[in-house]
Amino acid sequence: MSISSTATLRGALITRSTVSTKLALVVGGVAFLWLMAQISVPVPGSPVPVTGQTLGALLLGSAYGASLGFTTFASYLIVGFLGAPVFASGAHGLSRITGATGGYLVGMLIASLITGYLAGRKWDQKILTVIPTMLIGDFIIFTAGLFWLHHSIHANWTTTFKLGLTPFVLGEVIKIAIASTAMPTLWRFVPKR
Repeated sequence: MSISSTATLRGALITRSTVSTKLALVVGGVAFLWLMAQISVPVPGSPVPVTGQTLGALLLGSAYGASLGFTTFASYLIVGFLGAPVFASGAHGLSRITGATGGYLVGMLIASLITGYLAGRKWDQKILTVIPTMLIGDFIIFTAGLFWLHHSIHANWTTTFKLGLTPFVLGEVIKIAIASTAMPTLWRFVPKR
């Protein structure tokens, strides 16, 4: 099955993709993720804050597609690893990637690839398919995050869920609702070809 270049929102809006446009999109995407990460609320007792990063990863993957979404999130991780204060609360460095929150970051990297893949098959264009897309992305983020957190804090699974999932459920429902309405709404403004 052939997927047209306009299958993603990026492809529909930017019809001629050059190295410079891709580079600009990566830089813009990293800046977007940095801004979303600064929306950060500490969770008492948990090493994992509530952030806008998950929403950013879901939107970025869906809008950019699998390849560019993955590349952009990987670039974000590299920039943060190299010392730019792009992670939640202006954090940076290897400890953020290898520490208690690292699994969530790795999960977001994978989720940007998967949501981008599904968007390339037009799953982000209709409410009936975008909700499962965002749920799959969120499931990937929290699965990787919880396994990593469990290993990092050496706690039982009940404690891991209490610190790494339970406080985030309401926020994730809101983020999925935002992403699931944003993508089909944005597609309404894309000229039909």
